[in-house]
Amino acid sequence: MAKKSEINYIWTDKKRTFLGLPISFTRYFLTEKKFISRIGFLSITEEEIDLYKITDKKLTLSFGQRIFGCGSITVYSRDTDTPNTVIKSIKNPRKVLELLDKNIEIQRDKYRTRGRDLIGNDYFDNDDDDDNT
Repeated sequence: MAKKSEINYIWTDKKRTFLGLPISFTRYFLTEKKFISRIGFLSITEEEIDLYKITDKKLTLSFGQRIFGCGSITVYSRDTDTPNTVIKSIKNPRKVLELLDKNIEIQRDKYRTRGRDLIGNDYFDNDDDDDNT
């Protein structure tokens, strides 16, 4: 029999709700190559983002979240399915942000890409061509 391949998670957490308690059916996973969010109990929806496609991140610490040591991270990526993903109410958001940064850089070095490499040609609007007609 073939063994089921084991996924090595670098980090995992649940969305925190009332009083910072992990009473939620939303889980977040970080592997070496992907960020995964799994939502649901009976019917489960999973979204994956390749780390090298992430272009920017934003940390949000609301007053209520700061009281309980939580925060939210918004991830912007060049993924067609999920261009914006919010990692809501997680413990130690600054440490998670550092883990994301570290692993994003590793994956970008592996694939030899940078944020500027992920931007398409239509991103910049060159109006100079219209002046020469």
